[in-house]
Amino acid sequence: MYDLTGFQRDLLYVIGGLDDPHGLALKDELEGYYDTEIHHGRLYPNLDTLVNKGLVEKSQMDRRTNLYTLTARGQRELDARREWEQQYLRDTLKAA
Repeated sequence: MYDLTGFQRDLLYVIGGLDDPHGLALKDELEGYYDTEIHHGRLYPNLDTLVNKGLVEKSQMDRRTNLYTLTARGQRELDARREWEQQYLRDTLKAA
């Protein structure tokens, strides 16, 4: 996970959190978070990178729509990232 961009990590979180993670649903979620338009030229190459790294699996939902799901490795990477973040958040919350 260390070699992913922030955008790619955000994609992993969104893929893991949606019931129906297809391209346009991912695009809509990220546009809401980033409060800016996410162009196809940014979204799909980053999805392909996640697929190539074995973190996401791409399947066909219908003739025009691809479905993206976390692989077991992708889920492990997210879990490890969350655990890593929590150790720092706990320290911050304790200090407050």
